[in-house]
Amino acid sequence: MGLAADGTAYLLQRSAPRTVRYGESLRFAGSDLPAPVLVRVPTRRGFVGVHVYRPDDDRDDHPVYVLLHGGAFVMRYPEMDDFFCRYVVATCVAVVLNVDYDVAPQVRYPVAQEQAHDVFAWACTHPGDLRADSTRVALGGFSAGGGLAAAAALQARDLGTRQPVMQLLAVPALDVAAPVGRRGTSMITPRVQRLVRRTYFKDASRRGEPYASPVLAEDLTALAPALVLTAERDVLRGAGDRYAERLGEAGNQVEHHVVPGVNHYFLDGGREQAAGVLASVAGSLQDALGTRPVLPRSGPVRP
Repeated sequence: MGLAADGTAYLLQRSAPRTVRYGESLRFAGSDLPAPVLVRVPTRRGFVGVHVYRPDDDRDDHPVYVLLHGGAFVMRYPEMDDFFCRYVVATCVAVVLNVDYDVAPQVRYPVAQEQAHDVFAWACTHPGDLRADSTRVALGGFSAGGGLAAAAALQARDLGTRQPVMQLLAVPALDVAAPVGRRGTSMITPRVQRLVRRTYFKDASRRGEPYASPVLAEDLTALAPALVLTAERDVLRGAGDRYAERLGEAGNQVEHHVVPGVNHYFLDGGREQAAGVLASVAGSLQDALGTRPVLPRSGPVRP
């Protein structure tokens, strides 16, 4: 069972550059920006490749957004979020770090969680290397990346790292301890959920830990302001909704929107809706990072 799951995960990982195409229709801004530069950042779990996207100017005072890509903890393909990296650079005039963290079957939990935090901490302490303003650093991600961002914010609090100015948690994977149900979507099937548990979260005794399943953390106080996006028909919505509620109950600043009519891939509701969602996200990031709006802001997403 374990070897079969690892083999499936490896094949998904290797095929990602040929099969992941969802961002191609979402290039609303930033397509003309320079190609990212690859840097290697030291972490507790070895050096991690980070694709650095920059505005097309010579300034060294831009804020920073640390992005953790999705991919069910098995797809090591940061390029899947290239469209969003460019969008944030263009609309928020920020430096974006797209983190190429390690995935299963090569590593297991908590390697990616620790790498995510350590890259964020590096961004907060190396303004010269980044040529950026290290006092204004946000982090976030979609799906598995949203779960990693939540775990990184928890670690930042627990380890005494400065908190991000905002954590963007979009359709986040926040609970790998709950039993896998029969219901799923075309993207998050029960088979995919079982695969995640059998490969990256292989040690079942650790799946309920706060950094594995942030929604189960006992203490959610003193965390960064959060923007939580869940999708109306997503199988992961319940944990995301609960996390947003619990963050608020713990005294944190929370903005929570449910994207209507869509499954796990929350930008799959047509170009007009996707453009509105992205503009709303950019507006929240602009506010948190203290940057000037570049594109008109749309109103908030409503369930």
